[in-house]
Amino acid sequence: MFFASDNWAGAHPNIAAGLSANSGGFSTAYGDGALDQVVYQRFSEIFEREVAVFFVATGTAANSLALTTYNKPGGISFAHRESHVIEDECGAPEYFSGGSRLHAIDGALGKIDPHNLERTIGRFAPEIVHWGRPMAVSITQSTEVGTIYGLNEIETISAIAKQHSVPLHMDGARFANALVALDTTPAEMTWKRGVDVLSFGGTKNGCWCAEAIVLFDLDRARELAFLRKRAAQLFSKSRFVAAQFEAYFKDGLWLETARNANAMAARLAAAIEDSATAKLAWPPQANEVFAVIKKAEAEKLQAAGAAFYDWHKPHGFDGHIGEDELLYRFVTSFATTAEEVDRFGQLIA
Repeated sequence: MFFASDNWAGAHPNIAAGLSANSGGFSTAYGDGALDQVVYQRFSEIFEREVAVFFVATGTAANSLALTTYNKPGGISFAHRESHVIEDECGAPEYFSGGSRLHAIDGALGKIDPHNLERTIGRFAPEIVHWGRPMAVSITQSTEVGTIYGLNEIETISAIAKQHSVPLHMDGARFANALVALDTTPAEMTWKRGVDVLSFGGTKNGCWCAEAIVLFDLDRARELAFLRKRAAQLFSKSRFVAAQFEAYFKDGLWLETARNANAMAARLAAAIEDSATAKLAWPPQANEVFAVIKKAEAEKLQAAGAAFYDWHKPHGFDGHIGEDELLYRFVTSFATTAEEVDRFGQLIA
């Protein structure tokens, strides 16, 4: 019963097969091979326009370099206070940019409140050198607490960013999970709503190690090429990342794996709602489920083989957590089965 993280899951067999199939022979290095070119074109087809694609090793690298692409002296990027770029990347965005800052924005359950964003970003007049100046806005889709920005919400935040002449970045570590939950298209969830640059994650959704920066703002592509190299993120044998994405996209596998993860999260949430020993903190929208459980009961579940973590109380959560209780996070993946969810449900019934 592995609900600790979708990072715990292995690679989908089709992706492993794709790696194996491309492991022999010779291919041009550093992203210029035939398979690389095929995958770049596939990204453009998926997003319904020409995009620039840069493979990187991790989501942290994708987020950091995406923001650094728009770096400026005194630059400030605005993100939710509980976003991955602020809480979980050890200062990497500031490090790669050489000193830009991240400014936290409040909002309920992982999502930036547009009014808070507008009020906060407006405090930094770009002509006043003492304060610093707006550089970017970053949103996470889906968020760190499993919620999702609706298309209109993305558009609203984008409009605020554009009003202040800064780009909108989307951290899409769980991009596919949000996409299938909204039943929309990649284009509709990104550039058609004003997103300028996307961190496109595949690792959490069945890939072995496949992350990419997708630039809709093609004028920035040349600069990003140099930034990626300087950050030691230019793969020599990039065909092995391309091979993963080729298999990931083939016959809609990436959407199938995300649908399974989301469906298993909904199944898990239903089991928690029916439980006498746990209570659902808020309804899941993607593949993360949060529950309030007595600490002693959680320890019993973990001793019985269930892997999950306790979690901090997010901004905007007004549910009650007793002194003997904690908030816990459960994450489902492409590899999660109904059998293991039901086994967990029996333990908490």
